[in-house]
Amino acid sequence: MLEIKLIPEKEFQRVRKADIKKSDKLGLLGDMCRANALATVKRAGSGHLGSSFSSLDIVTFLYYSEMNTVEVGIDHPDRDIYFSSKGHDAPGHYAVLFALGIIPEEQFINLRRIGGTHGHPDVSIPGMEANSGSLGMGISKAKGMAVAKKMNGWGGRVIVMTGDGELQEGQIWESLQTTVHQNVANIHMIVDFNKIQTDKLLDEIIDLGSLEEKFEIFGWHVERCDGHDFSQLEKVFEKFKHIKDKPKVLIADTIKGKGVSFMEGPVALKDEGGLYKWHAGAPDDDSFEAGYKEILERIDGRLKKFGFSPLATELLEKKEKHRARLKDTAEKVVNAFGDALVELGAKRNDMVVLDADLSADCGLRPFENAFPERFIENGIAEQDMVSMAGGLALQGLLPIVNSFGVFLASRANEQIYNNATENSKIIYVCHYAGLIPAGPGKSHQSLRDISLFGALPNCIILEPCNGVETKRALQWCVDEAKDTCMMRLVISPSPKTIPLPEGYSFSFGKVTVLKGGKYAVLFSYGPVMLHEALAAAEMLSTQKFSLKVMNLPWLNRIDHSWLEETIGDCETIFSLDNHSRYGGLGDHLLNAIMLSGNLDNKKLVKFAVEEHPACGTPPEALAYHRLDGTSLADRVLDAMGRA
Repeated sequence: MLEIKLIPEKEFQRVRKADIKKSDKLGLLGDMCRANALATVKRAGSGHLGSSFSSLDIVTFLYYSEMNTVEVGIDHPDRDIYFSSKGHDAPGHYAVLFALGIIPEEQFINLRRIGGTHGHPDVSIPGMEANSGSLGMGISKAKGMAVAKKMNGWGGRVIVMTGDGELQEGQIWESLQTTVHQNVANIHMIVDFNKIQTDKLLDEIIDLGSLEEKFEIFGWHVERCDGHDFSQLEKVFEKFKHIKDKPKVLIADTIKGKGVSFMEGPVALKDEGGLYKWHAGAPDDDSFEAGYKEILERIDGRLKKFGFSPLATELLEKKEKHRARLKDTAEKVVNAFGDALVELGAKRNDMVVLDADLSADCGLRPFENAFPERFIENGIAEQDMVSMAGGLALQGLLPIVNSFGVFLASRANEQIYNNATENSKIIYVCHYAGLIPAGPGKSHQSLRDISLFGALPNCIILEPCNGVETKRALQWCVDEAKDTCMMRLVISPSPKTIPLPEGYSFSFGKVTVLKGGKYAVLFSYGPVMLHEALAAAEMLSTQKFSLKVMNLPWLNRIDHSWLEETIGDCETIFSLDNHSRYGGLGDHLLNAIMLSGNLDNKKLVKFAVEEHPACGTPPEALAYHRLDGTSLADRVLDAMGRA
């Protein structure tokens, strides 16, 4: 049996009261937080351990030794403010806040679940000062906080953590300049310099060179130390207290995965053939047990040395051990996308694939390995990547640009528009499209990308529903499309492979009937929402209600004649979007209906995400937004007056 345990708050209080050297006490507290972070990530089934562990000793030091936040209160205007700009290390930060009694246990143990803590920082969680996870914003936001403290006459420092990979973001360097120019001195920046990005060494992505020299040239006071050595951290912050006229930066040399031997870089890189596997995702059962045991044995060994009894833990969850998980066995459209890239790349020498440090997540690794000369790694810099793609396209190449949709569509929107005005062909692939997976939270859920790309007059938007359609969609974009295209790809495993009918064909602007019906018709797309639509139709059939379900992967190009034929005599039309209510398929469908001269007196009902997206498991998030099969069936009947 697998047991997931929690170190309760009272154990932290016991260690805090212990009469031992400060550095020993901080080391114990840091490791106890590591154990709890590991437990919550395992229970959630996802999360970021490597970066949580690299910064955790720093966060422990700040809250337990350096900042006044706990002493004066987390809402006091004179408090020291700390937040993480990189955001991935949220599980470690939550563990510290729980240990201090700031986050209640019920919320803390439910990482990435409705009512629990979010996958990335969110101000709805006690003690979290800012929303982050979308990289590059932190110094600017910290500067605003520091200026506000000065304007309001409040005390306290503003301390912001950045990741070393995050330093590739252009906004970072803008904020470094303006912070000095605007004379904002009450700000402390900490660089978690663990030297590993998502799964590769930092220097393999972008060599940052001498950070000390760069920060000094910008006018910052710079210190550097071992980010796991509490005495060194204390000395640095003591120095900072005497620097009154400059913003301050600490380059903290850290180890990604610190505290679990097989997760620590560079050992972990060597063990996995040069790739780091512990950046994201929960460890398997055996790895979890080994890591948790290692941390607890180290803690109990130290407690025994100091004459204290071993830790008392609480059982959170007990379950059968499993070797295979859904994400290992279910269809992932991104895998089909990666295979299609290689197949097309072998035929098209003009294809160039661009990446923003997400090669593994976006299924690009096969192309990267097969055609390294036509694979360009831009790092965490979507604006640079998109404009570079524009230059490639102007010189006759076919760029295929990849990132998470929420970052690509919004962060580089001006650059995308600029490229579009040049009438050159570029294929943008917005991975992690839509609501699911919802665990990482608002910063990663892409619900505005259809509207942002849809405003371009010469851009065709598609979202395929399964692996077969994904391959066909990419082939169409590469070989048949005349204009720029945007593909949306769901990153998570499909709940169930969407079945395509016999004789399926991928035709421009046309739909595929997935389930026949006569009372009403529902249009949707993609593996997530079509799964829920088909589930709703099956439920409705048991109530003698016949709902036609249509797969429409063409999100902003709809064949009017085909639409008229599809709708037929159905007076009520439903659209189901994996997107915001505004600017998605529903709006494009409405436009097509209005432009058709033969679809008068039709009623359109739009189902979509109508507020900021929820953080939770896929079933929780879908149910929260009333987009799961059961809720959709009820909403259809209600709209038809048959509830």
